[in-house]
Amino acid sequence: MSKNKVEITGINTSKLKVLSHEEMIDLFKEYQIGNKKAKDVLVEGNLKLVLSILKKYQNKTDNLDDLFQIGVVGLIKAIDNFDLSLNVKFSTYAVFMIDGEIKRYIRDDKSVRISRSIKDLSYKVLNYKEDYLNKFGKEPTTTEITRDLKISEYELYESLMSLMPPQSLYEPIYNDGSDTIYLMDQIEDKKENKDLDSLLSLRKALNKIKERERNILINRFIIGKTQTEIAIDLNISQAQVSRLEKTAINNVKKLIK
Repeated sequence: MSKNKVEITGINTSKLKVLSHEEMIDLFKEYQIGNKKAKDVLVEGNLKLVLSILKKYQNKTDNLDDLFQIGVVGLIKAIDNFDLSLNVKFSTYAVFMIDGEIKRYIRDDKSVRISRSIKDLSYKVLNYKEDYLNKFGKEPTTTEITRDLKISEYELYESLMSLMPPQSLYEPIYNDGSDTIYLMDQIEDKKENKDLDSLLSLRKALNKIKERERNILINRFIIGKTQTEIAIDLNISQAQVSRLEKTAINNVKKLIK
């Protein structure tokens, strides 16, 4: 897979249409007065936005086709909820909806992939235990299982653990009627609060810089657009975008120091 290009089954990503800002406004006006065809054009004209967001996931999953479909769901939600009167670019609004939908899907996907060999061994262990219990009227010991099946204690443990369902970090483990203790409360967080402090400082800084600078940073480092693409969107030169980007970065650095 190309490092800079996301491949989606059945879609020629190089031929996807990109709508201009003026076209977007006209289509939103049409859709918001009931023209359903305008919505279809808006979806098709913003698929490259979904693809740009998928770039950061392409080295983390082999399931990009599914993530693309989820991203399109986020895009549709963004189109349905976008408010022209707020004077915000659609791409700025939609990126959070699309990325949020993808992250929610990844977070809520409870399926845990167990290798075939571990799964086969787990059933082999269960069959052995059942046969042993029927024959001797008691459970076999760990030593007996590992000896007869010619496996290590670790392999035995791993195979049996694979049969257990995932447990939520929000699983309550104690409740005295007032305060509930959850599983996550018992897990040590070795990270310091520096990451959270930095994130909060960055967010405050972004809210203080000029809107144009903020939008350029979002498009460059969150959406993943090139300076040339941003220049086309803003109808300015690539050199101007480069200068604005450097200025924005310097302003953010000053504000978070």
